[in-house]
Amino acid sequence: MVSLGSGAEREIDDIALSRYASYLVAQNGDPRKQEVAFAQTYFAIQTRRQELEDRAAKEYVPLSEDERRYLLREEIKEHNKNLASAAKNAGVSDGRDFAIFQTHGYKGLYGGLDVSGIQRRKGLKASQHILDHMGSTELAANLFRATQTEEKLRKENIKGKDAANRTHFDVGAKVRQTIREIGGDMPETLPPAEDIKKVERRVKRSIGGPKGKTVDK
Repeated sequence: MVSLGSGAEREIDDIALSRYASYLVAQNGDPRKQEVAFAQTYFAIQTRRQELEDRAAKEYVPLSEDERRYLLREEIKEHNKNLASAAKNAGVSDGRDFAIFQTHGYKGLYGGLDVSGIQRRKGLKASQHILDHMGSTELAANLFRATQTEEKLRKENIKGKDAANRTHFDVGAKVRQTIREIGGDMPETLPPAEDIKKVERRVKRSIGGPKGKTVDK
């Protein structure tokens, strides 16, 4: 029943439309009406989404090394924050303690090398952040180390600085063992990569994004 101008009501039929018919009605309707404007927007979005899905299915383009490095480095920044939070809950209370905690993770993954040892092995200066000079493969190994250590600290409710340090070392050593078992190159043997700040600028120029600075973390 629909209301008429006189206040009376009249019975009308409901009409079921196919999806394509709905599309045609929406595209030819008056966009000043809210329902029509909404429908036009909906179909425009769905059409664009389908175009992108079809293109992705036909033309898969893998990420470049620059793009992989940039994305992984950004991921590590975020996960290092989460790792720091988990370590703090375990009893790693200040910056010095966290530096020691991080060193244990590197030693496990890099066969006993600390940050200075990694820098010397790769020919980096003391001022060059090791994460900023890792290729995508090495970054991925360190991201796995960080995420798995955070998970273990929280899941097992590990308490105490010494226990947290041992956990980080053990996880790093386990990642190293996995790399060895699958025949990968040990992380300390991988060559240093170009400074990530230069890579970031190239990636952002290629996608037309805003310029920015990389903050070491």
